[in-house]
Amino acid sequence: MIGDLNIIYVAIGVVAMLGGLAMLYRAIRGRPGENPKATAMLIAGMMITAFGLLMAGFAIGFAVSEPLDLNDAETAS
Repeated sequence: MIGDLNIIYVAIGVVAMLGGLAMLYRAIRGRPGENPKATAMLIAGMMITAFGLLMAGFAIGFAVSEPLDLNDAETAS
């Protein structure tokens, strides 16, 4: 069950990252210093790209890492 959800999170992250990169490309072509719409698209594109990278990265990291046992005496100290 968790493995199925993980691939969904990775897919959403990749789609968000690619959408953000496409938005960045359009914003850079629209001269962001002169056009306020292009400036807003540039900022939004960076935020969406970072969100996609973080979402996919944390989902992959969660899938391949071993869970921490915080009740273990060696881990606590």
